Amino acid sequence: MNIENLLYAVLILITAFAGYLVKSLTLSGAIATVLIGAFTAIGFGWKGLLILGLFFASSSFWSKYKKRQKDRVDEINEKSGRRDWIQVFANGSTSAFFAFAYFLFPHDFFLAGFLVAIAAANSDTWASEIGVLSKQKPIFILTGKKADPGTSGAISPLGTVAAFGGAMVIAVCSVYLLRLPVDFWLFFIAVFGFIGNVLDTLLGSMIQVEYQCVKCGLKTEKTLHCQEKTIHIKGLVMMNNDMVNFLSITFAALFSIVFLIIIS
Repeated sequence: MNIENLLYAVLILITAFAGYLVKSLTLSGAIATVLIGAFTAIGFGWKGLLILGLFFASSSFWSKYKKRQKDRVDEINEKSGRRDWIQVFANGSTSAFFAFAYFLFPHDFFLAGFLVAIAAANSDTWASEIGVLSKQKPIFILTGKKADPGTSGAISPLGTVAAFGGAMVIAVCSVYLLRLPVDFWLFFIAVFGFIGNVLDTLLGSMIQVEYQCVKCGLKTEKTLHCQEKTIHIKGLVMMNNDMVNFLSITFAALFSIVFLIIIS
């Protein structure tokens, strides 16, 4: 192992350990972060790690921001707080795949897949973590009716702005670090990253699983609530939030590649 690779390994391990210490990651989540970081470093070196790190740092910050105001949302979401290995892979495995693909076959298609995957993950995270703080009730995208904050498939003006902001931050960082042509890549990454969030909302509204508490009547993603087993009322059982995140990120990355193929 040369000095450069050793530095990458140390940086990845420090980041994962720090995430575990500040309780952003579980132990399994920290291990998964090391794997995602390793594949990213193989494909894009320290610049790729910085872009990935921006997603990790910003998502961790927003997940802890005004945490007490999100207690009600935590009752709805299947998982909250520290990210486990499934959540890490749901948000990072697609970008890691394209990073390794780029290492094997350095082409703009795989570069696009890598960057859009991270932008989509960041867009969705910002939309979720910031959108729930909106003073206005979100609207369920399929019916236009008001919904509780944190409901899958619901949107708000604040969450939508946050979603585009999250994608744009990754786009700006990517263009600057990788010296990409601004006139194309900036909006390409931002738009397809935002599309990832839109796909997440649509999948969340149509096929994501939802349960209802038999005691308090709360609609939730949890299979247990009020110490009782909840009732399945909607969606596919296998389509939990992690699966929806993975699919929306992957589809956004693939759509961006198809777009490049069409215009090339």
